[in-house]
Amino acid sequence: MDFKVKYFQGILVLFLFIFSSCNAQTKTDSNQITNTLVGGPCEGCEAIFEYDNRKLTHIDTLPDFYKEGVKIKVEGTIYQPDGKTPAKNIILYVYHTNQEGVYAPKENAKGWAKKHGYNRSWIKTDKNGHYSFYTLKPAPYPNRSDPAHIHYTILEPNGKYYWLGSCHFKGDTLLTKNEIKPDSPRGGSSGLLILKKEGDLYVGRRDIILGLNIPNYE
Repeated sequence: MDFKVKYFQGILVLFLFIFSSCNAQTKTDSNQITNTLVGGPCEGCEAIFEYDNRKLTHIDTLPDFYKEGVKIKVEGTIYQPDGKTPAKNIILYVYHTNQEGVYAPKENAKGWAKKHGYNRSWIKTDKNGHYSFYTLKPAPYPNRSDPAHIHYTILEPNGKYYWLGSCHFKGDTLLTKNEIKPDSPRGGSSGLLILKKEGDLYVGRRDIILGLNIPNYE
């Protein structure tokens, strides 16, 4: 009798273990996010996934900040598509040239760091949708074909990722009319930074509305 009881108890435990494992696997599979590029083609947008095991926060400092140059802080709030509700846990990938106007890679650069250079960062918005990063104001390309700019890419928790228009700087003589005041700017912002001096820093602001003017967003 004792043997039969122990036998059936063992079978029951095994059954419960298998059921729990299958159920957990089902939940894991159902929670997996599929990353989807929206808003049209984007060369290098995949770089937003290259943060590896970094613990992202809503504030970061890019490598060149501690060198000689114009120190800037770029900050803003990212909102949900309604334009009012702060969007938390949004990953923002930024990169820009160095003081020579070059996307300079490090010797051991991998992935998109070979093209985007070492002046890049990943920031994740806080519960209030806030983000900020410190860096040096980048230089325009050596041939001065484009104004100084900072590239922006967005990754939402639902897996959608897309590029936004670059940040530019008010007063740059290389700016075009479209860069100053674009029609239907992606994310609802032209990205034109009006830098204001605060202590040793120049501070600019860019707010973003998720999905606004992004083709195929829905």
